[in-house]
Amino acid sequence: MPELFLELRSEEIPARMQRRAAGDLQRLITNHLVDAGLTYEGVWASVTPRRLVLAVTGLPARSADRREERRGPRVGAPEKAVEGFLRSAGLTSVDEAEILSDPKKGDLYVARTVVPGRPTIEIAAEAIEETVRRFPWPVSMRWGETSIDPGSLRWVRPLSSIVATFGAENEDPEIVPVKLPGVPVGDTTVGHRFHAPGSIRIRRLDDYKTSLEKAKVIVDLDRRRDQIIHDARDKVFALGLELVEDEGLLEEVAGLVEWPVVLVGRFEESALSLPEEVIRLTIRENQKCFVTREAATGRLANAFVLTANIEASDGGKAIVAGNERVVRARLADARFFWEQDLKLTLAEHAKKLASVTFHEKLGSQAERVERIASLARHLAPAVGADPDTAETAARLAKADLVTGMVGEFPELQGYMGRRYAEVEGLDAEVAAAIEEHYQPLGPADEVPQGAVSVAVALADKLDSLVSLWAAGEKPTGSGDAFGLRRAALGIIRLILTHGARLKLKGGAEAMLPRAAAPWAGSAVAETADTDAIADFLLDRFVVQQREAGVSADTVRAIIPVLAVIDLVDIVNRIEALTAFLATDDGANLMAGYRRATNILRAEEKKDGPVTGEVEEAALVEAEEIALVKAVAAARAAVTDAVAAEDYASAMAALAALRAPVDAFFDKVLVNAEEPALRLNRLRLLKALSDVTREVADFSAISG
Repeated sequence: MPELFLELRSEEIPARMQRRAAGDLQRLITNHLVDAGLTYEGVWASVTPRRLVLAVTGLPARSADRREERRGPRVGAPEKAVEGFLRSAGLTSVDEAEILSDPKKGDLYVARTVVPGRPTIEIAAEAIEETVRRFPWPVSMRWGETSIDPGSLRWVRPLSSIVATFGAENEDPEIVPVKLPGVPVGDTTVGHRFHAPGSIRIRRLDDYKTSLEKAKVIVDLDRRRDQIIHDARDKVFALGLELVEDEGLLEEVAGLVEWPVVLVGRFEESALSLPEEVIRLTIRENQKCFVTREAATGRLANAFVLTANIEASDGGKAIVAGNERVVRARLADARFFWEQDLKLTLAEHAKKLASVTFHEKLGSQAERVERIASLARHLAPAVGADPDTAETAARLAKADLVTGMVGEFPELQGYMGRRYAEVEGLDAEVAAAIEEHYQPLGPADEVPQGAVSVAVALADKLDSLVSLWAAGEKPTGSGDAFGLRRAALGIIRLILTHGARLKLKGGAEAMLPRAAAPWAGSAVAETADTDAIADFLLDRFVVQQREAGVSADTVRAIIPVLAVIDLVDIVNRIEALTAFLATDDGANLMAGYRRATNILRAEEKKDGPVTGEVEEAALVEAEEIALVKAVAAARAAVTDAVAAEDYASAMAALAALRAPVDAFFDKVLVNAEEPALRLNRLRLLKALSDVTREVADFSAISG
């Protein structure tokens, strides 16, 4: 089976770029081959720190001939038009063209030609050259004889060589004639940088994998991952410990080595007095090592797992010792930060926030904390939190931003604040809120459960959304630098998870105007337009509900009829409306509603809006009299049910309209010849439409 084999060897590829690079290589090469008319049966791609590898199997020896048809001018067209067509089609005489009869355009000249296929090896060379020149590295560098040489290449690191071969299984493959300046192309590569730097001849993928493994290179990224994790588990199990697994670190480590050798090091037990996340991050970020824990207690142990890229002659003793020295030094630094930070209380740290800028238009972090504290106090009753406790937690929530430990590890913000609060002996709810108020960070992140944590989290996200919006940092289609979409989704999830009855808009206690109050009349570039912010939140809400299985039409049918935006209330209405529309009564009433609104729309387009009340004395038919009474009864029942937030009863009241609506359209002619009668019947249809709007705008529902 013919195979195209490719290895692009370079200096070290950053681990974070490797998996995507393998996918990009596969996509770019195979797309080029397919676009050139080739088919293939299989493809395999992988990556090591020093090489990108691809094999495409089942390729034909050449692409198929291709027939092309080019239509020209009409027979009898001006001579210059015909000459232009002949030149573009590659014909020398009009006699070489065919004539096609088109029912609409008449007789046309047509050029039908056969484009011969091309050898696959030529197409492959073009595919490789184009891929190398256009490869979408996030970061790349140029090299060559001069930095401004137009023939020089860009790659993540300088390319050392290319192996490119094509041939059938039982034949010696040909070298693909790739032409790239300064990069040798052939059928030889090298193995591990230290263990097997000599030349290795390559024919196909199978012998490549075998030969490279003998040369201490595991080409398959996923195989390296599996070997690292299994060896690490086995080694720590032998010590009576468990590995603290970390998918992100595993992917990174697998991208740092071609021949993984797992080793175990130790650090002083006294370092275990540090917070566990500090130990884990110190070892992970500085040495790319895994930490371990005691199987019985689940507490961290003083052993760590490292992955070397070499089989050392001393069994790795020197490598372990070197890593242990670095880990000890890093943990000593962490202990210094921990001890220095504890010399001040969180309240004392918080005072330093006055010198930290939150945003050039919005003042300091201390000013922001004041806004969050005020909001948290006000929000507390709605989520079942004590206002004093919520305000205290909010005032301390950002204090750890100015500590030495968070300065060293910014990802520990919140976590360290909680640890410092616990050592200080602060209220457990306050300590939890300091850590949890950042949640949820994304759609998969947990929502805090404690009432104080919820109050501070809501206040934090509301202030971020409103203040940054006021400063002109609104999200655009191409970016959201300050994560306002994430903040909006966090607000929505917090409210819905805890059933918080908060008025975002409408009414004296609405949250958005309260959060925007500090910017009223200020010098901030853009005012905090709460209507626009509410619309933005509702757009995020529509997306969130759609992901939960609710159609956007259903959500948008509810929102326009509301004077107050309360997300919990909207969800309750959505549930009732969805259940109603799923019934026969709902579907039939919906059909009657559409018929009524279509008639109204057509008549209003001719004569203007229908206004005024129905004159019952002017009614003629029994069906219209019955419908007027049914609409009046439904209006009273719906109004009472909506006031009580009993939306199931409101829908039941609307369902009672089904029979009289059906009878009305069966027996009554709306567009009667007598103008007064016609107007009265149109008013009746308008009354029917109005009563449904107390529950939802049915016109927003498609289908």
